[in-house]
Amino acid sequence: MESKKKHYDIFVIGSGIAGQTAAKAAVAAGLSVAISDNREFGGTCATRGCDPKKVLMQFADLVQHSNQLKKLGISKSPKINWKAVQKFKASFTKSIPASTENNLMDLGIDLYHQSPKFISPNEITVEGKTVSADKFVIATGYVPRTLKVKGSDLLKTSDDILNLKKIPDSAIFIGSGYVGMEFCYMLSTMGCKVTMVDVGDRALTQFDSFLVEKLTEVLENNGVKFMFNTKPIAVEKLKKNLKLTYENQGKTKSIKARKIFNTAGRVPATEMLGLENANIKADESGILVNDFMQSISHKNVYACGDVSSKSLPLTPLSGLQGYIAGHNIIKENSKAFENPLVPSVVFTKPQLANVGYSEEDAKSRYKNVTIYKGEATDWYNAKKENAEAYAYKIIVNKRTQKIVGASLLSNQANENINMFAMAINNGLTVSDFKKQIFTYPSYTNDLKSMMKDEQ
Repeated sequence: MESKKKHYDIFVIGSGIAGQTAAKAAVAAGLSVAISDNREFGGTCATRGCDPKKVLMQFADLVQHSNQLKKLGISKSPKINWKAVQKFKASFTKSIPASTENNLMDLGIDLYHQSPKFISPNEITVEGKTVSADKFVIATGYVPRTLKVKGSDLLKTSDDILNLKKIPDSAIFIGSGYVGMEFCYMLSTMGCKVTMVDVGDRALTQFDSFLVEKLTEVLENNGVKFMFNTKPIAVEKLKKNLKLTYENQGKTKSIKARKIFNTAGRVPATEMLGLENANIKADESGILVNDFMQSISHKNVYACGDVSSKSLPLTPLSGLQGYIAGHNIIKENSKAFENPLVPSVVFTKPQLANVGYSEEDAKSRYKNVTIYKGEATDWYNAKKENAEAYAYKIIVNKRTQKIVGASLLSNQANENINMFAMAINNGLTVSDFKKQIFTYPSYTNDLKSMMKDEQ
């Protein structure tokens, strides 16, 4: 006898922070909820993204810091036991999938361990079953962009970097965005010979070029070889190494390394969902949604987190969008998403961070703009740790004197950028900011000194 088809009020696809937040909001409102994932439950950030990355990165930071202080009191850099580091990292990630599942089951949510596929506007197939729902929440996040080169199956991804059993002797990265730059810094600091290949003419295109140039120089001094305007053509396996064939200035050449990593960006994970069967519109930005996180083409489908067209790849934003989607399911159009001011950080050493408008954006938006820009490598904080680079660019609306954007390259940029986020959110002028009393001689206190000499 055929078993009765399962039906839920809400079916959530993806168990990261966005999907979990939406599912929990729906359950709290008394709705029947199911959630599915084709990978371990818990999402990217906690299991194979920002959290484990930062655990590993601090060991590279320690080595880098020691290298800076060589002959100034440090006689030799610490030797890192990578096996122990990986064990420590696992103490953060190992328990996440089971605890996430238990947490969701305790709330009465049904779990499915597969990527569902839409077969009609209100039905999916999952685990060989046909399941229907009144509403769907898609929160599948990002996946690595597929590189269309011959032998691309030989390329490794960020998942593989996080799980490296040992630091390779040599590595090639294809793509100099956040992930590529962070991991090329980490591996090169740990003794790996690193080559960074990119089709563009510079790294980190979403960050200020003045600061990116300085960060690139630091990494070059760290032993990283940068090859810009370079197009990968093919990857092949040799006896011990992998060979990357590439094109540069009309010439075809090749380089070898033990590992080659695809860090050419990440794209919304929609390919396996069969969106066309449910009339769910999507493009390269993700599933197209309105301000209520609702699909523009299917009113009973919501998308949140990285997979939505209104997203930035940042965990706090995913949680916020999950919250908005969940509450709009309970009460339609009750909560609108307004893109908040979001600071971004590249966790190299020094760290690169920005918030608010870039110089170009500010100049197109305001009649007159004041730019405070400079190097602070000879300031006390950089000199005391023998830092190779310390620089800044702060953008101010000249008419109102309000701070509207900031970019920092420093040892503590990830924390300091939050001061500028707060200043911009609260409409602080340069004078307001300079009136603040900060601890001395902190990096935070330096921020006031940065707004002295107008460019």
